[in-house]
Amino acid sequence: MRFLHCSDVHITGDYRTPSLLQLGWRRLPALGELFIKGRYRNFIDAPQTLRQIMADAERHRVDHVIVSGDLTAYSLETEFDGARAALQPWVEDPRRCTVIPGNHDTYTPGSLSHHRFARRFGHLTHSDLPQHCREGVFPFVRLLDDRVAVIGLLSARVPLMPGFSYGVIGRQQFDGLDAILADPALQGRAVLAVVHHGPLDKAGHPDRPLHGLRDAAELFRRLPGERCAVLHGHIHHRYHHPATPQRPHDFGAGSSTQAGREGYWLIDVKDGRIAGCEMRRPGQ
Repeated sequence: MRFLHCSDVHITGDYRTPSLLQLGWRRLPALGELFIKGRYRNFIDAPQTLRQIMADAERHRVDHVIVSGDLTAYSLETEFDGARAALQPWVEDPRRCTVIPGNHDTYTPGSLSHHRFARRFGHLTHSDLPQHCREGVFPFVRLLDDRVAVIGLLSARVPLMPGFSYGVIGRQQFDGLDAILADPALQGRAVLAVVHHGPLDKAGHPDRPLHGLRDAAELFRRLPGERCAVLHGHIHHRYHHPATPQRPHDFGAGSSTQAGREGYWLIDVKDGRIAGCEMRRPGQ
């Protein structure tokens, strides 16, 4: 099977028209990041770039698209709508698409209480082994053909304060992951675990404390060797750390729609193992 892995597409809505009261206090620091540091400019073409990536998926004969979070800039309703529209037609079919939320998709308590992610992408989080879900729908697993399992994990939480963007999977989901991996249905399958926060940075080191995946070591310990891979985003660089006997392949998809850094992974799985991978730019 061939997988396309992209992440951090950051579809960005209108932050100039709404009042500060409508945006809410958590988004106020984001205005500086958007308009002073250039994030708005860097992602202004994100919808068109994401549509091109989905067209590439057809051209490269991809079987399944994986998006490892941060579909939005800061969890506006219009941003979730824009992300779903740009992911057409793949997003309609859970056999062809897996999407998990990132920290920008859980940026405010309202994004959770109004179920903004779940209303657009909840149909992609139904599990083929629902008895192993522990924290809401997580971890969910999709069994594809007879040799691949895609496991969705939640690491993105509503931050205590803006700027606290670390991730945690947690004991409940690890208990569910252990049950999934022990299930006879997983025997002989390659395992692609999808999580938003990166276990390792581009240099192969743990990410900084307020940005990284806090329980990365526990995740790696459960998924050693060439049969397994962790697919993530969050760190806006694209890289691959090959598997070792102690840890899985680690694929960072970077920010797939950021101006100057556009791109994604093509990952081939054959005979229950990662058989090859290739970085691509949109339109290539």
